[in-house]
Amino acid sequence: MEREQELQSYWISNIKYIAVLLSIWFVVSYLCGIILVDQLDAFSIAGFPVGFWFANQGAEVTFCLLILVYVRLMNRLDKKYNVFED
Repeated sequence: MEREQELQSYWISNIKYIAVLLSIWFVVSYLCGIILVDQLDAFSIAGFPVGFWFANQGAEVTFCLLILVYVRLMNRLDKKYNVFED
């Protein structure tokens, strides 16, 4: 019974991580890349409008970073709940 509760806590933590990371993904790709593009174009990064940058480069960079963050978070969580693989 105790192991079952521990695994339940593991999955709750996993779902929280996924929800936060997907929220970041949504903000970067949908809001910054589509909805707020005109407002963000008032600023620039390396000479490119920020809205354009998010739509073309920022979203991909953010996706890769989110994958790395998820891997690190899950490795820590796996070790915490003793479900990791060597």
